[in-house]
Amino acid sequence: MPSLGADMEAATLVEWLVQPGDTVARGDVVAVVETQKGAIEIEVFENGTVHELVAQLGTELPVGAPLAVLLAEGEAPPAKAEPSVEPPPAKAAPAAERPPAEPHALEREAVKAPATAPAPPTVAPTSVPQSPNAASPAARVRAHELGLDLSTIRGSGPGGVIVLGDVDGAPSKSPQAAAKPGSPIEEMRKAIAAAMTRSKQTIPHFYLSQTIDVQPASDFLAKLNAGRPPAERILLGALFVRAAALAAAKVKTMNGHFTDGAFHAAKAVNPGVAVALRGGGLVAPALMDAVALDLDQTMAGMRDLVSRARAGRLKGSEMTQGTITISSLGDTSADVMTGVIFPPQVALVGLGSPQVRPWVLNDQVIPRSVVTLSISADHRVSDGRQVARFITEFETLLNEPESL
Repeated sequence: MPSLGADMEAATLVEWLVQPGDTVARGDVVAVVETQKGAIEIEVFENGTVHELVAQLGTELPVGAPLAVLLAEGEAPPAKAEPSVEPPPAKAAPAAERPPAEPHALEREAVKAPATAPAPPTVAPTSVPQSPNAASPAARVRAHELGLDLSTIRGSGPGGVIVLGDVDGAPSKSPQAAAKPGSPIEEMRKAIAAAMTRSKQTIPHFYLSQTIDVQPASDFLAKLNAGRPPAERILLGALFVRAAALAAAKVKTMNGHFTDGAFHAAKAVNPGVAVALRGGGLVAPALMDAVALDLDQTMAGMRDLVSRARAGRLKGSEMTQGTITISSLGDTSADVMTGVIFPPQVALVGLGSPQVRPWVLNDQVIPRSVVTLSISADHRVSDGRQVARFITEFETLLNEPESL
């Protein structure tokens, strides 16, 4: 069981996506676990063949507990302990040393011996047993949103697994049920609170803010999206993610992890994109190697993260390999947002809602679309000068959106 967050201690196995005998490669998704932040897909870290599924569905397992046995190419299966057998009443001596038998001793031994050989130990079937509440991740997320108890729903999937249609067809509860004490939403809030408390207690935060003219970016998007269907349009948020990734690649003290008492700059920029979940809660899965993506790929990647986050289909690597987090309030919200760094990261980029404000341009006051950028940074790693350089890089890129 890998660690999927700074404060994760355990998770519940809810789905196996492989069977014994399957060949897997590094990065393949092999299982789904349920954490306080929802269902997360578990990826394998090595190439090999699945030999045995150790953990059973529905079992809560601590971080580090074995889930399965994987064999490398050419590796022999591990030896299993022989089942214990009741010892005979007396061990017979070897033939060469056995004393002469008493009259009728062989007949007595024959009477004591069983008529047939002992039955071999029972071998567990290769199929994975389902827990009474086994459900697909999408079904679990929908049940969380509706405040439904999975134990009250009959599953129609293979082996009685509860699928999305079973949840949608179940009688709904009141909206307040989703936020009752002990519910997944409340548990997620506890997890967020624990992570943010740890962050504020252990990371010396400091903050810099600046209001940026984003009219050039808005005009660029208007031309770029002209004639495109809605599903292919680029949103301003994609420009924010792209600009932050490129700026972080230049200001390396903003991109990486602080672990074991030292800062480790990341080789790639994996911006965590904050996603608000339906029904409450927040996750920030990483858009992997964002510098290598163009604008269309960035937008597609963000849409994919949002849809999978809300369906409970995020990967473990996306939850643990973020190197800097970007949180935007969207089009209609507050002007300014100051965030809390997500450990072990060392910076968070907060963006308020775009607002039309009076702006001085070429000695004239004209209406412009502006955004307030706020940076939360770790003072153990960076200082005001470095964060100011990041802000300058970010602003320059948004003023020249064609470069993105």
